[in-house]
Parts: sequence; structure tokens; C-alpha cells
Amino acid sequence: MSAPRYFAAALAITALLAFFLHDRSSGSAKAASVKPDGDRREAPNFTLKDADGRTVHLSDYRGKVVLLDFWATWCGPCRIEIPWFMEIERQNKDKGFEVLGVAMDDEGWESVKPFLTEMKMNYRVVIGNDETAREYGGVDALPTTFLIDREGRIAAIHIGLADRRDFEDGVQQLLQPPAAGRTALPAGPVAAVSR
Repeated sequence: MSAPRYFAAALAITALLAFFLHDRSSGSAKAASVKPDGDRREAPNFTLKDADGRTVHLSDYRGKVVLLDFWATWCGPCRIEIPWFMEIERQNKDKGFEVLGVAMDDEGWESVKPFLTEMKMNYRVVIGNDETAREYGGVDALPTTFLIDREGRIAAIHIGLADRRDFEDGVQQLLQPPAAGRTALPAGPVAAVSR
């Protein structure tokens, strides 16, 4: 199959998948829940470069809710989710929320920079590598998206194309202040308190 036909077929399949997923989720199904505090594990830190050559550490985002998205320019479902993430970023940036994209393209910035311009992406993107993917459990499918709480812990994982509301609901849950009479848990292990 020629490249233009292959690309057209891939777009058609992606559009059908998006339609069926939207239709399936348009009922009363509840969005995927965020893990309880005690079930969250520390998100692995990394050191990667952004499009301007600046070093980015995940730990730089401590204190913010982060949507960490592993994606690639050739990934059809990623192209569907990226505009959602741009909108979620616009709506919540002033509330302590950031989107951080980890592009997994083998060609690196050669492929990614034109894509950033084409999509007019409003959030920071870094180039990932095999080591980063391994630290996050292998990242065997794209997109794979992690919601990370203000303490730097993984609160939810979405593998493949998810419903937009799953992301929106998860972000809103993580942006909520701790319940009255309860403080946010510190990062790392928590010692048991005896009464």
C-alpha cells in the first residue's frame, strides 16, 4: 500500500475508533477513578530536553498536578487526544496544573518540532527514550498517559485512547483541596501512628 493510502487508511480507522469510543462512553458510565492516596507510587523522575534545549526534570513539577503523556507524531489516537490536553491545559493552568508531553519518535526533534508547530501545542514537550519508557513500566502502547498528583505520585494511568471526560474528571479530582480535617499526605512512605 502506498504511503498516502496507508495514511488515509490509518486516519479512517482512527476516526472510527474515536466515534465508537465516544458513542460507547456517552452513556452514564463513570470516568476511571483516581487511585486512593495509599495506592499511589512515586512517579519516576527523569532528565530530558525540551524543544528549546532546556533540561526538564519531572521533579520540577512537584506541587502541581501533571498530565504526563507518552505519544508520537505517527500515532493516530495521540492526534485525537492532544487537542483535549491543550484545552485542559488552558482551563487549568492557573490552578496548578501542567501537561508534559513525552514524544517517543525515533527521529527525535526532526519529526517532533514541525508537529508542535502544526498542532500549535501550548504545553511543554520533551523527547523520551527507552530508559524513560522502561521506568514507567515499559510504555508498550501509545498513547500512555499518567496523571500525577501534587506530591509527585501516579494517581491514574490511561493506556491507549481514553475518553476525554476520564482525563477531565481525573484532573479535577486531583486539583481539589484535601477534604476538610485532612491534610495532603507527604511524598514517600508514611509511618503508622499508634493510638
